[in-house]
Amino acid sequence: MALLKRLWRFLPKELRYFIFKIYRKIRSQLQILTHKGDKYQCPFCNYNARDLFVIGRTSKVLKEKHVIGGMRAASGCYKCRSSQRERLIYTYLKEKLDIHNSGNVNNVLHIAPEPNLTRKLLDIEFENYVCGDLFTEGYSYPNHVENMNVTSIPYPDESFDLIMCNHVLEHVPEDQIAMNELRRVLNKEGIAILQVPISKVLGETFEDFSVTNPSERKQVFGQYDHVRIYGQDYVSRLENSGFKVKRVNISSEYPKYGLNVEEDIFVCSRL
Repeated sequence: MALLKRLWRFLPKELRYFIFKIYRKIRSQLQILTHKGDKYQCPFCNYNARDLFVIGRTSKVLKEKHVIGGMRAASGCYKCRSSQRERLIYTYLKEKLDIHNSGNVNNVLHIAPEPNLTRKLLDIEFENYVCGDLFTEGYSYPNHVENMNVTSIPYPDESFDLIMCNHVLEHVPEDQIAMNELRRVLNKEGIAILQVPISKVLGETFEDFSVTNPSERKQVFGQYDHVRIYGQDYVSRLENSGFKVKRVNISSEYPKYGLNVEEDIFVCSRL
């Protein structure tokens, strides 16, 4: 083993990258073959599995605060690598909104778009499907994604019939401004799906803006780039921005999709 490690270091970087890519592809194909079953079915790729692979972070504070949607769990699809939270949103869009056949949804805003969900939505012929994310230096983004700050959305009032903002607001220091912006660009008949990791035990959202160091944030908020842990007052924070909030849970209706049984969907409309 020690000899192999020494030989690995002497290989050119490009060759090491190529070998690693091949290794990951073979490993992925083996996982797909060996984890087939009939307990779960992915709504994105229709892969049928006996279990799901473990993804997420382990954190003492996330466990203590029982943060739904933030903890490490067996929740990933072996074939398309979809997560619980994007399967949850797609299930709601597909099963409850009938998004593939809905003529009422023409203009869509998707903040920090998830890969599997985006691929499905790009196949639908919306008049406008706008994907926005705040670009980080050193990362590459697909051509269909715009550089966009959720606190300053560059579109006119009431531009969108559907808005999706999934696990974004916990990264935004001025989340109330972001909520105001999301409401501003939502039309009067539209809906916004605004998901965050949320503590089951905290009544009030916990934030401390004196904590700025990434390692401290990981200890205090459970992740290096989070600025708060939302409590059960998340609904009232949305209402303060002029939203009417419907809190729904659909996980028990679709057990094969491997959804988080504790995760509610926050479906928002304009007051």
